[in-house]
Amino acid sequence: MLETKQGEACLPWYFNYPTAPQFSAAIGAEAYGEWLGSLSANEPVSLYIHIPFCRSMCWYCGCPTTITQRDPPNQNYVAALRGEIRLVSELTPQALPVSDVHFGGGTPTLLKPTEFVALTELLRRRFAFRQKTAIAVEIDPRTFTAEMAEALGAAGVNRASLGVQSFDPSVQKAINRIQSVEQTATAVENLRQQGINRINIDLIYGLPNQTMQSCVQTATLAVAMRPQRIAVFGYAHTPSSHKHQRLIEKAGLPDSAARAEQAAAVAETLVAAGYREIGFDHFALPDDELALAQKTGRLRRNSQGYSADTCKTLIAFGASAIGRVGEGYVENEAALEAYTQHITAVRLATSKGYRLIGEDRVRGAIIERLMCDLEADVPAICAAHGFDWTHFLDSAEPLAMLADDGIVDVENGFIRVRHGHRILLRSVAAAFDAYLDHS
Repeated sequence: MLETKQGEACLPWYFNYPTAPQFSAAIGAEAYGEWLGSLSANEPVSLYIHIPFCRSMCWYCGCPTTITQRDPPNQNYVAALRGEIRLVSELTPQALPVSDVHFGGGTPTLLKPTEFVALTELLRRRFAFRQKTAIAVEIDPRTFTAEMAEALGAAGVNRASLGVQSFDPSVQKAINRIQSVEQTATAVENLRQQGINRINIDLIYGLPNQTMQSCVQTATLAVAMRPQRIAVFGYAHTPSSHKHQRLIEKAGLPDSAARAEQAAAVAETLVAAGYREIGFDHFALPDDELALAQKTGRLRRNSQGYSADTCKTLIAFGASAIGRVGEGYVENEAALEAYTQHITAVRLATSKGYRLIGEDRVRGAIIERLMCDLEADVPAICAAHGFDWTHFLDSAEPLAMLADDGIVDVENGFIRVRHGHRILLRSVAAAFDAYLDHS
């Protein structure tokens, strides 16, 4: 996903490095199969399951989704998903231990309750779940039912992420997502009745018709539900790559200054309510895993955003899903038909990927520390990988300009983002992206 700002280039969100545009068909099913077979039998892995279906299109969305009003497409897809789980698990040394599981989308809770439970049962049979395995699922409160909440409880789900974006009716109309406070509160209550108390809420600033006041009001209403985490994303208006975003009136979008004011006002509201700033777009209560991981320097950034999960391996299932396994990254076919055809033929659905080289790992580590800690000890990171740190500082040309603008401090290779400039964190991280056109 990219965020466009006036006068600036599009910058990656750095969920991984190198980013997806660097993936190529040179890395396919054969390489993925070899990487799966070389995994350590005792090292924990994380699992990601992509469910791409939604009942309606939210015009701001930048995720790979498919709109459906009926169940058969879901059921056909679930059959293929189950086939991929079986195929991948047979290529690993044994039933690998699992640290974290994340169901993303789309809307995973559009599956039938029985389908969701059966899917988690298959994962448990094919992988070694532990008592402390974290299982998270993304939820659209508009279609979430009490029956589905019961199914999540039965499946062992212990964290749920609810999409809200904005409670302002004029904003909701402009983005084609009408969702009341009551719907959201009911979803939260249904989850908590099933013992799912680790709740996340997602908000967005920079949407059409949005004001600083409406952003603060939305944040205040979200705080009243007392989720453990609140993510606050900046809307990425990229109609050239997401055609449905053309339905959003560009004239209604706030400018860069207004976006910055909205982000700052929401952050102030959440911090005043007892949440701690995590990275550049997350907030968590002090006892949440993210806050604890940040405090101890264990905060990570991966395909699911900020995470306390320290697994080196992420096995991803489903169309368009991106995983990190062994020597690099792999991405599945994005088109549902192509994905399903591969799995039906008992073939991995890998369409492209990337094999990491040593310098990639160093740059990725620097970028991750900046994104997580807002600072990075470049000499220490380079020493751990056996590289000369001066090469990485010398090649990060934009750093000098960022330092001149008072955005970062650089001293003996140690980089720290100055207070009040979190919103520009991606610009700092991008200075170390060797594949980005810095011109």
